[in-house]
Amino acid sequence: MQFADRLNNVETSAIRELFKLLGKPGIISFAGGFPDPALFDVEGIKESSNAVLTNTPGPVLQYGATEGYGPLRESISAFMANKGATVSPEGLIVTTGSQQALDLIGKTLINPGDKVIVEAPTFLATIQCFRLYGAHLIGAPIDADGVDVDQLEKLIDEHKPKLVYLIPTFGNPSGATLSLARRKRILEIAVRTQTLIVEDDPYGELYFDEAPPLSLLALSDTVPGSRDWLAHCGSFSKILSPGLRVGWMIAPPALLANATMCKQFSDAHTSNLTQAICAHYLTLNRLDSTLAVVRKTYAERARVMAESLRRELGDAVSFNQPQGGMFFWARLTGAQGKSALAPEFAKRAIEQGVAFVPGAPFFATNPDLATFRLSFATVGLEKIEEGIARLGQAV
Repeated sequence: MQFADRLNNVETSAIRELFKLLGKPGIISFAGGFPDPALFDVEGIKESSNAVLTNTPGPVLQYGATEGYGPLRESISAFMANKGATVSPEGLIVTTGSQQALDLIGKTLINPGDKVIVEAPTFLATIQCFRLYGAHLIGAPIDADGVDVDQLEKLIDEHKPKLVYLIPTFGNPSGATLSLARRKRILEIAVRTQTLIVEDDPYGELYFDEAPPLSLLALSDTVPGSRDWLAHCGSFSKILSPGLRVGWMIAPPALLANATMCKQFSDAHTSNLTQAICAHYLTLNRLDSTLAVVRKTYAERARVMAESLRRELGDAVSFNQPQGGMFFWARLTGAQGKSALAPEFAKRAIEQGVAFVPGAPFFATNPDLATFRLSFATVGLEKIEEGIARLGQAV
């Protein structure tokens, strides 16, 4: 069978492949990027499911508009307003998870050979998605405050990319949060260079203490012209339920129109039923209390993971403690003559009964083989301490 040439540019997800190794009894996994199902508001989702199937069964079980279910678009508009961003219901489309929004951006914008700048490291699925459409990916370095804007500006001026993809808030895998000053500079650079910035924001509501800086979308009102060069992807997957598969995309009108057309070819529309459930759920005033529990739980798990890493691995590892999200991004230092290769460390860790994801797949180019990602989201406090202790035996 002759497959499309574009498949030559991608390979199976390293994370999905790792899951095949996790059947060993008693293994503690820090590998996944999933929210904790124990924190899902099942009762609220059940109430909304019953309500929409009782009150509006015809519309929610029928085909719908590609742009999205009207009441949900209105609810997302209000949700974004609470986050400081002015968006009309007509200024967004509902997508089947924010992953589809990224696919639609690739489908509508990227030609084979087009240059695209991403963070180094960045979300693995975005690397795979953009490569599928033939993008030539360029990595921009990051630190604890997000992407290095000086280097990003140089890369934009040198390569004139089709777009720049960023996760400014609690990045995956980095856990980093882009500072307010850097956010404003990026918007100014976008206007000066007329470069599209794609802001992916699935984790912004998962802050631990103080809320993060406003999104690029919210800040765009303060930088004239920047809204014309900005696309924003959001999702209910990490704050409500990934199984509902509901996300959204906000973009300039021409991009939004073409993305809507391409979505018609893909799935016609996101499930009306799950859209209606989300829309109704947002009327219940339960999301804030649900998020309060999630934030408190994740904050405690992140605190315990940081303490355990310092205690069990000491100077063998360095990391920046995240202020929200679901991930630690760590680096082997090679201290005391120990190995600084994360793939080898991962194999020894599996033998000790603990799993994580080596960092190399998260780099579009020039991978740092000493790096690795740990997720604390689905692991209880005792298991975190035990798992990190096992890592201490494996390092």
